[in-house]
Amino acid sequence: MSSKDRILARIRRAVPQPGPDTPAAPTASEIPRDYLRVHGARTPSGRVDLLAANLTEYRALVHRTDEAGLPLLLARLLAQRGSRTVLVPPGLPPDWLSAADQTPVHDREASTPQELDRIDSVVTGCALAVAETGTVVLDGGPDQGRRRITLIPDHHICVIRVPDQVVDSVPQALERLDPARALTWISGPSATSDIELDRVEGVHGPRTLEIVLVGAQ
Repeated sequence: MSSKDRILARIRRAVPQPGPDTPAAPTASEIPRDYLRVHGARTPSGRVDLLAANLTEYRALVHRTDEAGLPLLLARLLAQRGSRTVLVPPGLPPDWLSAADQTPVHDREASTPQELDRIDSVVTGCALAVAETGTVVLDGGPDQGRRRITLIPDHHICVIRVPDQVVDSVPQALERLDPARALTWISGPSATSDIELDRVEGVHGPRTLEIVLVGAQ
């Protein structure tokens, strides 16, 4: 018997087995949903401002521009970083990096973690963002690529179209997301703390997260 089999057997012995008097588990429609969906009324611009404030609190670097200014802003951010290579998801709009002179690296299934670790930056879109929690959600869409391309390179630039891709709360986000897709929820750059609360960044994701809010100026 393997260790896994022994552990599962102990769990089965510890958990009471269902019988004729065991109440049925509630269905999804029977679960109460009377919690607050939004904590306060906001205008679309107020929602975006709250998102920006929370992202900044999490030590993400937040920038704002319009559609016309996006290529130049991305080129400037990559140049300031000193990036020589940039990872490009397959469905990233081609004009986004039209002003950048970094060598593009395409998202390939065959890429190894070591190859991805040598890439300087990655630029992606997102599925949506949650204002109240300062969270960006990726779902592996064409402009985002595989999950690993945003977890291994040390610098991630994520573009959010505002206000269309911004919701107030997590309940609102869940209504718009497909649970069958691989979802990555990002609140600031990768960070963790030890028992003494010493913060360490970059342990399980990029050390630097830059957010570009693209909307009408």
